[in-house]
Amino acid sequence: MQSQSSLLLRSLPGIFIFIWASGYVVAKYGLPYAEPLTFLCMRYLGVILFMLTLAVIMRAPWPVRSAWPQIAVAGILMQAMYLGGIWCAVKLGMPAGLAALIANTQPILTAVMGPLIGERIRGKQWLGLAFGIMGVGLVVANKISVVSLSPVSVGLATMALLAMTTGTLYQKKTCPSFDVRTGQVIQFGASLLVTLPFALLLETQTVQWTPQFFAALAWSIFVLSGVGISVLYILIRHGEATKVTSYMYLVPAVTAGMAWLMFGEKFTATAAAGMAIALAGVALVVRPAR
Repeated sequence: MQSQSSLLLRSLPGIFIFIWASGYVVAKYGLPYAEPLTFLCMRYLGVILFMLTLAVIMRAPWPVRSAWPQIAVAGILMQAMYLGGIWCAVKLGMPAGLAALIANTQPILTAVMGPLIGERIRGKQWLGLAFGIMGVGLVVANKISVVSLSPVSVGLATMALLAMTTGTLYQKKTCPSFDVRTGQVIQFGASLLVTLPFALLLETQTVQWTPQFFAALAWSIFVLSGVGISVLYILIRHGEATKVTSYMYLVPAVTAGMAWLMFGEKFTATAAAGMAIALAGVALVVRPAR
């Protein structure tokens, strides 16, 4: 039983990378048919209903009331501010490649801030982090441009980076262990309360109910959030924050592969080289110390 549990835990990084990478594909499917904050509010509501149903059926334990504020704050940072910032930046014209590059500097920022929660980074891990960001840069190099770039979109992407990094460290330090079903009800409920006023104030709430929109919304609710966020929280619970976030270096390469298969986008030799370098960087970061 213990070996099966260990095997499952070792498989989680691969599952997380695949699901997290699909988020960019979902954005490409969903954003043409709904404004970003409106889409996210519908996603948050769907996750709340889904996880609440699971919690009731499976009699999942609820966190103690004193832990709810910390869980809610972590959720607002990692959901409302991160997703809202990235999706709005892309909607305002930031190229997806540049948004991915900004977001994937998170492992380095997490390593810099790691001492705040007692984590120390070894020399080989710093080398791995450098390899990782270099690899990400090569993967997204042909998709980076400054056309349609604005201070607002750059600010939103930077806010998303800071929010996700701070949220990861905050959750690791203050509330590392809670049931992912009831915990997500709290986190996405708080994220909905934060996001909904901005959606009502800044957007028209117009939605085109196409099959592509339904597919993007369903994948966002049941896979990206229902499974992906749960896997991320389990990884945060069982590993160092820097090691967990280093897996995100592989996300752009997997996303590029998905875009090649689904949309016919080019997957260049430069991107393949970047994927190999990023993989080597992640290996250096997650390798246990001797």
